[in-house]
Amino acid sequence: MDIFTRETLPTGCIRRGRKRLTLNYIIKVREMPGHVQRALVLPIFVRLLLLTSLLFLTPPLHCHGSRILVFPVDGSHWVNMEVLVKELHGRGHQMTVIRQSDSWFVREHAPHYTAVTVQLGETALDRNLFEQAVRNVLEGRRMGRVVGTLVQIREMFSILRIVHRATSTVLSIMLEDRVLMTQLKDSSFDLMLTDPGLPAGTILAHYLNLPTVYNVRWMSFGEGHFSIAPSPISYVPVPGSGLTDDMGLLQRTQNLMHYIINLLQERMLVLPIYRDVLDQHFPPGTDLLSLQWSADIWLMRADFVFEFPRPTMPNVVYIGGFQCRPAKPLPGELEVFMESSGQQGVVVMSLGTLISALPKEVTEAIAAAFTQLPQKVVWRFVGERPSALGNNTLLLDWLPQNDLLGHPKTRAFVAHGGTNGIYEAIYHGIPVLGLPLLFDQQDNLIRLQARGAARVLDAATLTEWEFLEALQDILNDPSYKSSMERLSSLHRDTSLHPLVRAAFWVEYVIRNKGASHLRTEAYSMPWYSYYCLDVAAVLLAIPLCSVGALLSFLRLLLKHKSQKTVNQPEKTKVENQTKPGANKAEDTPQLDRKKQKMSFVDKKEKNQRGAKQGKLG
Repeated sequence: MDIFTRETLPTGCIRRGRKRLTLNYIIKVREMPGHVQRALVLPIFVRLLLLTSLLFLTPPLHCHGSRILVFPVDGSHWVNMEVLVKELHGRGHQMTVIRQSDSWFVREHAPHYTAVTVQLGETALDRNLFEQAVRNVLEGRRMGRVVGTLVQIREMFSILRIVHRATSTVLSIMLEDRVLMTQLKDSSFDLMLTDPGLPAGTILAHYLNLPTVYNVRWMSFGEGHFSIAPSPISYVPVPGSGLTDDMGLLQRTQNLMHYIINLLQERMLVLPIYRDVLDQHFPPGTDLLSLQWSADIWLMRADFVFEFPRPTMPNVVYIGGFQCRPAKPLPGELEVFMESSGQQGVVVMSLGTLISALPKEVTEAIAAAFTQLPQKVVWRFVGERPSALGNNTLLLDWLPQNDLLGHPKTRAFVAHGGTNGIYEAIYHGIPVLGLPLLFDQQDNLIRLQARGAARVLDAATLTEWEFLEALQDILNDPSYKSSMERLSSLHRDTSLHPLVRAAFWVEYVIRNKGASHLRTEAYSMPWYSYYCLDVAAVLLAIPLCSVGALLSFLRLLLKHKSQKTVNQPEKTKVENQTKPGANKAEDTPQLDRKKQKMSFVDKKEKNQRGAKQGKLG
């Protein structure tokens, strides 16, 4: 008989990580020699003891995989979200991904998830929206720094308005589709995994009453930390400011201005767009900020090897670079091209999904600079072939970026500064020449430059000689390579790979039905209480009231004294009239003078009367 077969294992049991539990040997007693069969006929308690020991020695099995609903943000955000989806699927979880009918990257059919497609009709976004915004921003930069900043703010507001309105429309379509909502509720999902860069997944999670885990770098109105953690703007640079954590007075003022702009963007642009949806489908008083703050775990796509130090929260888990992995072998022709570079090596250039946004004169300048390099170049490029392109440059409309950066022949990476590419460069230790275009790209490259592992150029005003000088500096100065290798060593020096850490915390929320014990109550406090302005008002009121009371007392005292002084003469006069002899001591000199005068007069009159009598006699 078969003691163990693979088919006898519980159907829900799955592997942990990437090590699949297999039974390489199936023991069939009837196929064994007789003496072996007799040896296997052991007492029942011995067999139970052996089985129990086997269970303790084998890794724990996850049974009954959970149901996870995924609401991603399209584009490059989906590239790293899909890595986590694959990992969770590999752990035995059933993944369901909500996608739009016009999705750019999220496929309708995939082996590691089941797709739920939302039909949009005329609400679909134009994919050229971002490339046109980049062109407008580059044109503004050519007019000066101030004009370029104003144009960038205008374009960002315009993009956010269009994207959030489209997201609000998609959300309304979904919530009003009773069949879809019933299907989602009946599926009994255990968790919502979403990217809060657009809040549709957050709102849907609360509508379905699901625990929520964020795969987050950006919120709908700024960098994720500014939404969940204390962010002192005295040393925490605001996204878009292009500053480091070492700021003087002027830089802190600039940082404050960017912070105010972000607040205006949040209050005046983003929040009002979702007001109608929340009023229609949620209890009165529900606001978007409260919904976003209540996520159980924030899987932050950041690493303090790269980020500036800052305050954080206990429900923030750092998974920066979780999509990075060792390089795989390259396709045949590409591998031949890489190996043909000899000792000089290869420069890799990619501007992500905005590859066709650069003006023609800029691409011509870059191509001309490449021809002067002894290295070979692999350039991800879409559009008209530059006329100055040299024989050392290979143009591809797509390239295996991670595998190229991990190739031993790669010497430098020319990039736009997207988060995915930056972490892949850190992981493989490749120095970067940055050409930031939009969004967080400049901030990412500024951080890398502050670590001594990159140089940053302005793509709007780029010239051939400027680009060539910077690239040769990256290639020939060993400090860039050593700085990046230092970052790579720090990034890899961890007890747990970021992808495994991310999967653990997703399963942690599922096992514990949430992680509310890690959430702070700060989110439920009014803003004046959060900043202790009410406490400051009370503390300020106490001395003010004390001083006011003292001043009032002194005023009353002085007033009383002045009234007493004015009334004193009148009182004295009355007393003199009502009490004879009063103040006699004070009037004695005056009375003496009167008596002396009267005696003198009397004596004179007496003498006059005596003289008259003498005459008469």
